[in-house]
Amino acid sequence: MIAHLRGTLLEKHPNQAIVEAGGVGYDVTIPVSTYTALAAPGTEVALRIHTQVREDAIALFGFTTVQEKALFEKLISVSGIGPKLAITVLSGIQWPELVRIIRGGDVPLLVRVPGIGKKTAERIVLELRDKLEALGVAPSAPKTAVAGIREPIEADVISALTNLGAQQGAAEMAVRKAIDAGTAKEFEPLFRRSLELLR
Repeated sequence: MIAHLRGTLLEKHPNQAIVEAGGVGYDVTIPVSTYTALAAPGTEVALRIHTQVREDAIALFGFTTVQEKALFEKLISVSGIGPKLAITVLSGIQWPELVRIIRGGDVPLLVRVPGIGKKTAERIVLELRDKLEALGVAPSAPKTAVAGIREPIEADVISALTNLGAQQGAAEMAVRKAIDAGTAKEFEPLFRRSLELLR
């Protein structure tokens, strides 16, 4: 089992990182928070890895923090939550806020994540509410407004949304609505707000 991966970052996309280690390029699925934490391609990176082995494939899921990996593993232990949906949840809500939401039983906030219905949200709260003490909760990072429109940021957000299953037109509309509503034109806040607007 691969539990940790250190190497050169070849490529990074909102839901994917390709890391070269020992001459092999590893394709790693990542949440948006990990994407924003990674430096530019060409730099050395270290990811904590959850390896999923199936009959037809081996999939790697990477995280920059112990807490996110642990929370991912808690989420996939819940009936009906697979790795892809767990990545979507961690992409839609920063992990400290997610811990707070689950502990507080805030089902309405959970169902704002695409793919999470009321019953699934209730199951997450029921099964994980008392299992998150070891994670601790850090304050959420403040959102910083950035002046001007940066087209590459918008394109990256749209790409991330479509990678999570949104239709291209719906993703573009959600990003436009988020910008019109005054959301900071930085990747993470714009992505999270657009994700909310897709529902």
